[in-house]
Amino acid sequence: MRKENGVSANVGALNGRITRARAATLRASGQLLPLNAPKQPDQKRVSRANTKRSALDENHNAGLQHKKRAVLQDVTNVCCNNSYKSCINATKIQAKSNKQARKGAANSSKVAPDVAAQVQPTRANLQKEDTQELAKIEPKLEVTCSVNLKEDATLPLNSINEGVFYRWLSNRSSAMPSQSQSRPRRNGKFSFSGTTITPSDPDFVDIDSDKKDPQLCSLYSPEIYNNLRVAELARRPYPNFMETIQRDITQSMRGILVDWLVEVSEEYKLVPDTLYLTVHLIDWFLSKNYIERQRLQLLGITCMLIASKYEEICAPRVEEFCFITDNTYTKEEVLKMETKVLKYFGFQIFAPTAKTFLRRFLRAAQASYKSPSIEMECLANYLAELTLIDYEFLNFVPSIVAASAVFLARWTLDQSSHPWNSTLEHYTAYNQSDLKTTVIALQDLQLNTKGCPLSAIRMKYRQQKFKSVAALTSPKLLETLF
Repeated sequence: MRKENGVSANVGALNGRITRARAATLRASGQLLPLNAPKQPDQKRVSRANTKRSALDENHNAGLQHKKRAVLQDVTNVCCNNSYKSCINATKIQAKSNKQARKGAANSSKVAPDVAAQVQPTRANLQKEDTQELAKIEPKLEVTCSVNLKEDATLPLNSINEGVFYRWLSNRSSAMPSQSQSRPRRNGKFSFSGTTITPSDPDFVDIDSDKKDPQLCSLYSPEIYNNLRVAELARRPYPNFMETIQRDITQSMRGILVDWLVEVSEEYKLVPDTLYLTVHLIDWFLSKNYIERQRLQLLGITCMLIASKYEEICAPRVEEFCFITDNTYTKEEVLKMETKVLKYFGFQIFAPTAKTFLRRFLRAAQASYKSPSIEMECLANYLAELTLIDYEFLNFVPSIVAASAVFLARWTLDQSSHPWNSTLEHYTAYNQSDLKTTVIALQDLQLNTKGCPLSAIRMKYRQQKFKSVAALTSPKLLETLF
């Protein structure tokens, strides 16, 4: 029974019952295999599998033709358009190109052909219009303002290409182009009028050419003194306070106080700037504040105390100023007056004096000498210091007093040449006609035509360390000098 079941399992496709005789017949004809014979695969399944495999192979081969491996042609770190473009994956390039082609086809179908044809000419026209506008604007950038010269001619500012350099005061908002500062500078004289300095003559010596000495501040000195010229007008005492404000003190009392303060500055070896600033603070305070004559000396030593704190390295103590007055005033009185003065000034005590400008003007005057003239420098300082005593010199600004002192000092020492030159006119911003009134008044002080008995400054400059310049007299000023 088992053998029959095994044979029937092998020949399940045959119909009917298989007997032994029929099984032997089928076995002989080869239609029935024995039980231990290996099974043969189904031909239909094999053929069906073969057709599927061949289709997959064809699809695989077709996919390999469309998708290829990218080849790295350049692996360097150099930015080269050809090299990095060739390193991009070929499939990404094809995908991008296909997308761009689709977008281009869609855009070309949307845009009308006549509009697309007008795009390029419009861009060309815009470029032409831009170039024409630039050509129109460039000539307008040239500055065409001018300044008046001595010969009544005008010098156009566009001649800056030739190296002409202009300086303006700090309160002016206008500034020269940066190109002018890098070009060679041609020197020219300047005349001060209101708030500007304008060139008038190219023949002068540049005293700021020495850039090696940092103490000279050669790079900044023109701007510094331009600011000082503005400050001397803003921080100036009233020239008529004796007639309008003060009723208990007189001009002679003021002169006596200043003459005594000169002796005090010599006693304590104070620098000249301390003396000049002291007198300026006194006049500035008296311009708006009434004071009795008993307290005038207290005001004088208080202003010298404040000025010495500002100018001196080691300022004298309060007790020393009390001692110099023979203890007329106590320490508390001096400190109380100091508080009152500083509050009135708003703690803004600096102001340019004649000594401030005299340093600059003497440097310009020394440029015409082969070797520095110490005598001329001492004489100019002497003449400028004489003006501290005279109340009438409050009518003149400190810069013109300093310039007049240099003018008269040069005339006193040398009458063979004109005391004023182009270098002095450039750096002082005054010509000789501007100095006429001040120089005549200053010569009266030098010759003491009024017979002033105050002699502290004259005795001071009779010393040998000042070349005894107080003993010198100047000849009569000629009208041709102005």
